[in-house]
Amino acid sequence: MAIPVVLGMSGGVDSSVAASILQEQGYRVIGLFMKNWEDDGICQAAKDYEDVARVCDRLGIDYYSVSFAAEYWEEVFKVFLQGLQSGMTPNPDILCNKHIKFDLMLKKAKALGGAFLATGHYCQTDGSRLLRAVDTAKDQSYFLACIGKGVLADVLFPVGHMEKKDVRAKALALGLSTAQKKDSTGICFIGERRFRTFLKEHLHLQKGYIRMYPDGDIVGEHGGIALYTIGQRQGLGLGGEGEPWFVVAKDAAKNELLVVRGEHPALLRPCLWVESFSWIGDAPCMPASLTAKIRYRQSDQVCTVHEEGAGYRVDFQVPQRAVTPGQIIVLYDGPVCLGGGEILIAPVSGAQGKSS
Repeated sequence: MAIPVVLGMSGGVDSSVAASILQEQGYRVIGLFMKNWEDDGICQAAKDYEDVARVCDRLGIDYYSVSFAAEYWEEVFKVFLQGLQSGMTPNPDILCNKHIKFDLMLKKAKALGGAFLATGHYCQTDGSRLLRAVDTAKDQSYFLACIGKGVLADVLFPVGHMEKKDVRAKALALGLSTAQKKDSTGICFIGERRFRTFLKEHLHLQKGYIRMYPDGDIVGEHGGIALYTIGQRQGLGLGGEGEPWFVVAKDAAKNELLVVRGEHPALLRPCLWVESFSWIGDAPCMPASLTAKIRYRQSDQVCTVHEEGAGYRVDFQVPQRAVTPGQIIVLYDGPVCLGGGEILIAPVSGAQGKSS
């Protein structure tokens, strides 16, 4: 009797092809569409579910829909807003994978009788380790770094061994309606709205001063520190001749932004701190010589991780630009993703608070 696998289906080409691959491997596939946001005409859940239905009908597999909208609101959306309000920059995709996809959806898969949960993520596993995808340009291990221990024994990644171009080619050959569907980008609940417009609808935003670092001169006014992130150049409203302005720090207590002109040394950090790491397997022996990413679209950065007090200090071989509190640092040992943790940094100090 074929082993049942519940496949998380998004309505995209990757999970569509994953369904076919699992069939070819002899599994009995059950499609599961996960709805995380109450459809307000922005998040295209209804259309995506129609795409799931078309693919499942084409392949002859059963499919279901489940709503985790209430749980997503509590575990992802509220945490995201609270982080922004406090001056940090959280990553909702990583929160979703940790609390929703590889927790609640995995439990739902088991409840449906699945021996495994499969997804269309570009990564690989041997049952205990999280490995990079063959297509390094599409590798998504960064977003799964905080799912924790024990999860991977029940998870399959059917397209992790494939190049994206080959996934699309297979979808075309199978006549799947999602073959040429554009990849989804951004955050579901924001949809096509401008990020700032969305935040203004959900956050208490208070205007405050923009000060030049380190002398403290007031050079402008911001519309709420949650609207900005470290290293940001656009949207500051600071004109004038000369080099561009960059956000170098956010002072939530004073509701102020600190900015610099040009590629100032304050934009670079030789180290950062992490209170705790979510390890996928056993924690490495410390100090550990590894590589890291502090954002998704970044090449590996050589680093050394030390235990320090109740947490960890990560020293970089090359100082890192725009290290952002609230974002996730993900650690790698060659092809193996070890885990991730929330970035903390020492505050930039020295602005004297002078008026203009």
